[in-house]
Amino acid sequence: MSHDPAPDGLRRELGLFSATMINAGTIIASAIFIIPAALALQLQASGPILLAWGVGALVSLCGALCMAELGAAMPRSGGMYVYLSRAFHPGLGFLYGWSAFLLINTASIAAIAVGFATYLEFFVPLGPWGIKLVAVASVVGLTGLNILGLKVGAITQNILTTLKIGALVAIVAVALGAGRAAAFDPVWPAEGAGLLGAAGPALVAVLWAYDGWVESTYVGSEIRNPGRNIPLSIILSILLVATLYLAVNAAYLALLGPLRAGQSLLVASEAMQVALGAAGAGFVAAAILVSTLGANNGIVFTSARIPYAMAEEGLFFRWATWLHPRFRTPVAALGIQMVAAAGLTLTGSYVQLATYVVFVSFLFYALAAAAVMRLRRREPGLARPYRTWGYPVTPVIFIAFAVYLVADTILQTPRDSAVGAAFVLAGLPAYWYWRRSP
Repeated sequence: MSHDPAPDGLRRELGLFSATMINAGTIIASAIFIIPAALALQLQASGPILLAWGVGALVSLCGALCMAELGAAMPRSGGMYVYLSRAFHPGLGFLYGWSAFLLINTASIAAIAVGFATYLEFFVPLGPWGIKLVAVASVVGLTGLNILGLKVGAITQNILTTLKIGALVAIVAVALGAGRAAAFDPVWPAEGAGLLGAAGPALVAVLWAYDGWVESTYVGSEIRNPGRNIPLSIILSILLVATLYLAVNAAYLALLGPLRAGQSLLVASEAMQVALGAAGAGFVAAAILVSTLGANNGIVFTSARIPYAMAEEGLFFRWATWLHPRFRTPVAALGIQMVAAAGLTLTGSYVQLATYVVFVSFLFYALAAAAVMRLRRREPGLARPYRTWGYPVTPVIFIAFAVYLVADTILQTPRDSAVGAAFVLAGLPAYWYWRRSP
């Protein structure tokens, strides 16, 4: 039954469609409207641009296949907190949960909320403080929706994700009608010497744009038939988003060409203005509003399950285990997440924190892929409803790219990387404290 309780007191109410929309809706935020311009500036030709998006999709799929095995084998709230704790050590799982709450998820919520409010100013004048207040209001509103029940949060996510997919399909359709095949020139740069150097930063940006495919694992205990639906939701979301991203980038190139796209500050708006005139910019602004709101709903919806899972095991504030008596949602964990994200939004410190997210996220993603290999050796008898396709090549490929991304981030931004590492390591005394608390 849809209301059957999971072992952690939550309800198994999410089907395959909702789980897929959680992932897809979180992946598709504002990056697809902004990053293509940076890629065009770096790569300067249509072929390498589309190749970068294709390689990013394949790397993300390798990571998704690894996470699918872990999620199907351990369908519990908390995702990587659970997997890393079991494969390596509870302290490593705690450091992930600590980083997710303190850095990865709350900073992402704050940054996306400010992005939503900034684009709302296209329609309504707000000013600097107005943007912050609207951003906070969006976080509070989404948290309230998700307190009202799992189904309310899921329905909201399904609607917003369907709308944003429709907007991206509309951009592609417009390009098919107004684009020109000649606009793809140059297909390959005349001088390919600098292409290799530009490929690294381009791939980092693309992988960030694909990030979010892990979200459904955070609500593993609330997904029906998790052995089937968790892996399918992860894999289907990557395939869906990869198809959309490649098609939308082809649309930008058909309307602008790689050289003009590289010089554009707002590539999506400029592309649609070419096709639709002034109305095009308004369409893109509205699409970004829906896209950012949907992405934040997905993060708010799922991420609170991490501190909830930690609190269940005595590694976070005990009161964070409190569930709403009627809706059976983790209202205390949602509340503390809301307060933290709203605080970052008002202080503005999320801007710096957000720069650490990719570094910290992919560090733990690499460990999660390694967890697949470790558990295969250490627990061969563990029930695995889904086994990673292409094992062991698939996790090795993903680990290699994740390590490259982390290493490149350290080389490019050593100070930011050191601060990000310090945030993670600051969890060690917190782990020691909660571990020793009665």
